[in-house]
Amino acid sequence: MTKAYGEWLREQRERAGLTQQQLAEMAIMSRTHIAHIEAGRRWPSEDDAKRLDRALNTGNVLVSFLPDKNARPVADHFEAAKQFEQQASMIREFALACVPGILQTEAYARAVLSVRFPPLSPEERDQAVATRLKRSGILTDPVSPIVWALLDETVLRRPVGGPAVMAEQLVHLADLADAGRIRVHVLPFGMGAHPLLLSMVTLMWFEDQPPIAYVEGLHTGTVHDSPALVERFQGTYDLALSDALPLKESLALLRATAKDYERDDN
Repeated sequence: MTKAYGEWLREQRERAGLTQQQLAEMAIMSRTHIAHIEAGRRWPSEDDAKRLDRALNTGNVLVSFLPDKNARPVADHFEAAKQFEQQASMIREFALACVPGILQTEAYARAVLSVRFPPLSPEERDQAVATRLKRSGILTDPVSPIVWALLDETVLRRPVGGPAVMAEQLVHLADLADAGRIRVHVLPFGMGAHPLLLSMVTLMWFEDQPPIAYVEGLHTGTVHDSPALVERFQGTYDLALSDALPLKESLALLRATAKDYERDDN
């Protein structure tokens, strides 16, 4: 059980002005069980999650995002974002240093995960790669979610995994965009500083709940659902997007850079 689910529960409880004991009485649970859930040591049963949703007036969020006991592992700080990602109707990514996870090829994902610290064992790395590829399954639907990828040019130029891996990855992105499945825009080096220079961000919209933003740093990541803060992230993203290359020029740059890597590999 990861901590993100429990942390979200605690945030909703505190927002409602309830103590653990008060929530326990409303949800017909023990205070100790709620404390364990909030600390990330246990997860609720589906019936418990339904009662918590009713007590906190959170719709069916706690039921919908119950951690899968059989799921392959992801970093604790990403667990909540992963669950939201699978439910989103629109996803807008900004990547500063590497290709967003749902758009990575297997070889690229393996190269990224090979430099984790502490190092992963071969088995753990294989599991992590499988998880990342499974996440990309949302792209098999021809329409939803709508996905936009805004990439700093650094993403194209850093040779993650070597020339062959980069060539395959950039062609993969271009092919997805050419097929109309995603949109890709590149923020060129020539722009200099831009509004998203200091962080990566993922914006997500849903059919039945307000939008969220996920911001990630080294070994940390936070899901933000404050309307004012999410709107600020959206405005920053839009401002950076306005300075990016148009789709056609971005795809031309992707394919030209892929060809450069292919020549380097020969």
